Amino acid sequence: MASEDGIPREGSETVPRLEPAADRSHVAILSGLSGGGKTAAAKLFEDLGYVVVDNLPGELLPNLADLVAWDPKRYARMAIVLDVRAGDAETAYRATRGALEGRGIRPQVFFLEARDEVLIRRFSETRHRHPLGETRGIAAAIADERRLLDPIRAEADVVVDTSDLALRELREQLFARLGDLEPDRMAIQLLSFGYKFGVPLEADLVFDTRFLRNPYYVAELRDHSGLTAPVRGFVLSQPAAGRFLALVEPLLAFSIPAFADEGKSRLTIAIGCTGGQHRSIVLAEELAAWLRDQGFAPISVFHRELQRP
Repeated sequence: MASEDGIPREGSETVPRLEPAADRSHVAILSGLSGGGKTAAAKLFEDLGYVVVDNLPGELLPNLADLVAWDPKRYARMAIVLDVRAGDAETAYRATRGALEGRGIRPQVFFLEARDEVLIRRFSETRHRHPLGETRGIAAAIADERRLLDPIRAEADVVVDTSDLALRELREQLFARLGDLEPDRMAIQLLSFGYKFGVPLEADLVFDTRFLRNPYYVAELRDHSGLTAPVRGFVLSQPAAGRFLALVEPLLAFSIPAFADEGKSRLTIAIGCTGGQHRSIVLAEELAAWLRDQGFAPISVFHRELQRP
């Protein structure tokens, strides 16, 4: 069964309950493309006890900041869905964010998207109308929406490509990043993937590890992931793997502070191999450990293909 966004559901699962911080409110802004998963995400936030506000006229959105500041106990957790239905989405977003930050509340911005062909299929399956599709085809409406929402995407703390995610995987990605916001610090995500399933849309930097010998062709390693010791040892024992890390680590040491100085709030580093099960996982974990040792934080790791059959 699929959600209203077309994201596959996987039966009923218990959603973890998180206790809100006693001394501050947490406000999440959920934005992204129509059909990208915002409805499913909003329901997941509701399950965590968030007050979810969806499809409010753009002119009224800044007033929510007054509500949160006026009654922080009642509105300790709020999620605001903000997209092109608000009218001028960028203006509404900046007014809302400015009003919240003016009251000492730094919102955490989530942006959900998917590949064009996936969005088109979801609209076909759900038979929903695209908010920009009155006088044009769905593909043109999606292109216009990407352009209109690009300023919000550029400032998002968390960008999620839901093209290949089941509901459980979407929940894991969102909740893993929930509340990890650190003022004035750029969040870094290491994302392993398989080229046969496409390059992640949210990637800022992409590194290809297909030049390494593939554990898939070693019978005793094929069914093990890059999180296991035998696969890790096989990959890291290759001189080319050590050379790869020796080249990439200085590049990241140079570029990450430069990205932060440019005002970037999050950086997604994608590491790819053929199937996303072995080499990319090993090297993503190695780079994440190195980044933590260098004092970069917060660091998160997501292995996109690990749940695939």
